[in-house]
Amino acid sequence: MNMHIAERNALPDEPPIRRVFRDVIVDRLAGLQPPQAAMLFQSSVDPLWTDDRFFLGDFYNKILHQDTCQPGTADGVPLLAVLAVDDRVPPQQRFEAINLLFSTATAADRHLADCWPNSPRHADPESEDRAREAVRSCAPDLLARWAAECPAVRLALAGLAVAFPTARTLPALTPRLRGFVEQHPPGTDIGDYVRFILVLAAENNDQTFATVESLTNTYWESTSRGAPTPARALHLLGQMMNRVKTGLTRSRPRE
Repeated sequence: MNMHIAERNALPDEPPIRRVFRDVIVDRLAGLQPPQAAMLFQSSVDPLWTDDRFFLGDFYNKILHQDTCQPGTADGVPLLAVLAVDDRVPPQQRFEAINLLFSTATAADRHLADCWPNSPRHADPESEDRAREAVRSCAPDLLARWAAECPAVRLALAGLAVAFPTARTLPALTPRLRGFVEQHPPGTDIGDYVRFILVLAAENNDQTFATVESLTNTYWESTSRGAPTPARALHLLGQMMNRVKTGLTRSRPRE
């Protein structure tokens, strides 16, 4: 794939979001050619190709296939990272890019909790490790954009922050999420999500265990009590982030 300026031109009957993605990739990843970017520059005969939803599903699945890390998953992480920081990409898709980075980074833990005490089927530990490190390398740049981001994207960044806890990022979450806590009470998707993130940021294993038990007993898909608490927590947080994403999609948040 050769990313020339001429390749910015629209191809026949392509979904609008693909043109945006292509421009971002050309501008921000000049000279790099992640294999998953190929579908941004090739025409398709799929009769559903013009629908953004079908394109996005195919594109994201090329990176994280059915929520499972594969040998090429790490190569697709830079695509998600640049899409997440470019204002030409709609907020909902920037949220989705960060959500996928979170899912990629936490795949091993979430699947461990989900399958406990059995080993996850189709697990590829080497690919999971490579993908997690690829996300770790781009996380600081993403989190540094907090002040410039819209509320929807901040919610996704908060989840990424607790996936890669540091002495700098965890204390910052309390003031950064205060507005969300004040606006969204417990029992709401966003309210429960941000409060759970603050529990994880406190790094108190007993409190985390109790909160996981409380939330999963209420309405989230539970995991075995024998599974490691950090893995159970990430499994729950992934579900909560997806629920928040669904709500944001319905409400069509604006920057």
